[in-house]
Amino acid sequence: MFNNKEPVTITVKDTDISFSCSKDEDVFTAMLRHRKGPFHYGCGGGGCGICKVKIISGRWQAFKPMSAAHVVKDDIKKGIVLLCCVKPESNLVITAI
Repeated sequence: MFNNKEPVTITVKDTDISFSCSKDEDVFTAMLRHRKGPFHYGCGGGGCGICKVKIISGRWQAFKPMSAAHVVKDDIKKGIVLLCCVKPESNLVITAI
C-alpha cells in the first residue's frame, strides 16, 4: 500500500548534507525542519525564486505553481525547480544553481 508519510532521503550533491522528507511535505519545509542545506530562502510560496535548485535524480511532483519569472517550463523539464513547490516521490539528489 502506498504511504505518503514514508520518508525519503534528500541528498545535496558534493556535500555531506542529507535529510529526510516525507512524501506529503515539500522539500523546502523538510530542509528548514532539519536545519540542513546550503540554500537560501525567502517567501516559501513559490514567488521569490530564492530556493531555486536543480534536481539531479529522483522522482518529484510540483504541487503548486512556480513563479514564471524564476522558473520556466523548459527549466522544469531539466529539473530546475523551487524547493517550496515540490514534493518528493522518491529519494532525491539536488544541487544549488
